[in-house]
Amino acid sequence: MQPDMYTVASNPVIADGENAPLTILFAGESQTKPLHRLGPKVYDFYLMHIVLEGKGIFVCDGTRHELRAGHTFLIEPEQLISYESDSDEPWRYRWVAFTGTHSASLVADAGFKSEQQIVFTSDKRRAAILFRRIYETFRSGGIAADLEALGYLHLLFAEYKAALHALSGSSIRTAKADGDHLLQQVIHYLSTQYAHPVSIEQMAESLGYNRAYLSRLFKQRTGVSPINFLLTLRIDKARQMLRERSELTIEQISASVGLQDALYFSKQFRRLHGQSPTAYREAMRSIRGQEN
Repeated sequence: MQPDMYTVASNPVIADGENAPLTILFAGESQTKPLHRLGPKVYDFYLMHIVLEGKGIFVCDGTRHELRAGHTFLIEPEQLISYESDSDEPWRYRWVAFTGTHSASLVADAGFKSEQQIVFTSDKRRAAILFRRIYETFRSGGIAADLEALGYLHLLFAEYKAALHALSGSSIRTAKADGDHLLQQVIHYLSTQYAHPVSIEQMAESLGYNRAYLSRLFKQRTGVSPINFLLTLRIDKARQMLRERSELTIEQISASVGLQDALYFSKQFRRLHGQSPTAYREAMRSIRGQEN
């Protein structure tokens, strides 16, 4: 059996943790004694443990959970809990405590819920390393220690988001669900990249799909090809800019929506809306003048 060990490091950067978006308070590691017990008690912050070795019991809201190496358990603020190490194989764990106005949304986005506060990962190495990195960052100190530690915390929750996603069974998807998810990915990609040169081939590669399959599925679901969807999206963004950015020239607006050829832009604008960009802008000015 390993000797008793307890080590902790607090955030060296003092902040208003309660009102800040997200603040890590401290992190540490412990090799507990047999039957070492904490609680019943409540905390006023989030506290997350990963079990590295051994076994123990975690009791939350009256429910008893037997945990072992690979388990992570999350304690929420004001939640009555207790946890105790095994008599024969006392556990060794690492922990991190955090608080802030964005804590609840971070926890929820990762997939932790009131009924899902425990997750098991067969390969705990990466998560364990991230717990350790937070601790080491605080031990090293420095003016940016708080931001560096927050980076590790976000990576940690990304690990758990993937693990909880797999546990939920949502990874077993139907063909329709797969198609819906891909459609959302394509729309998101085009909606965020429209101002840049967009290649459907590059988009398909980045999403991990064959271009022909992606284009066929997109047209089946929307009635238009990705190229036509992108063009319509660009022209719609241009219409908004023509209404709201009177200081910009037609060429500048064309470039701002990802169309470097202003003549092509004007031609497509007229095709879709029956008038030139300049005529559309003047019409909008006239309408506003009448309203005023």
